[in-house]
Amino acid sequence: MSRKAFVRLEAVAAPLRRLNVDTDAIIPGTQLLKVAKGGFGEGLFYNWRHREDGSEDPDFVLNKPQFREAEILLAGHNFACGSSREVAAWALRDYGFRCVIAPSFGNIFYSNALKNGLLPVVLPEDEVDAICDEVEASQGHGKLVVDLPAQTVTTSAGKLLTFRVPDIYRQAMIDALDPISATLRFRNDIISFQNCDRSARPWAYFGPRQIGADDFEVNAG
Repeated sequence: MSRKAFVRLEAVAAPLRRLNVDTDAIIPGTQLLKVAKGGFGEGLFYNWRHREDGSEDPDFVLNKPQFREAEILLAGHNFACGSSREVAAWALRDYGFRCVIAPSFGNIFYSNALKNGLLPVVLPEDEVDAICDEVEASQGHGKLVVDLPAQTVTTSAGKLLTFRVPDIYRQAMIDALDPISATLRFRNDIISFQNCDRSARPWAYFGPRQIGADDFEVNAG
């Protein structure tokens, strides 16, 4: 999936009021064997979205008409805990989510999400609960606004909440850059350092040739 710049998102939010949702619940291992047929998004919360016979469970939040087009997921403490399964972030993103708001996240998932264009927003538990209450009361009609440059969430009732994302990840998401492209923004600094280091420690390199911008162009391609 191509990466989108994340600047300002105004969207429906789906409330998933569950604690300690692990990565195997987000995308079960059995679904990883079927991704070639439907993509990672097809496996998202598969065992919760479907009954044993494969039909949709109408009681699950993402199957409710008012939340089918949600681009923001509201979750409970310790969301995406468990394994380091990076496809958990891919599945959420491929399904259509661009942001997950929760009181806390599994540490590895938090990093994976930021690197894959999915914004994890940490807010206090009482604020997340209040947003869930608003969303449920409006039956999905009240949208949230997530402003990444300002690092704010505005609720449908107009309440302004603040969050923080590490600057390097925040700018990369605003500029729609993957980790490699984000690193290449510093190519001139990297070239300067390596060439200075080569002069100071020639024995650490295989040859005397200095690197230049063309090396980065080849590697980036």
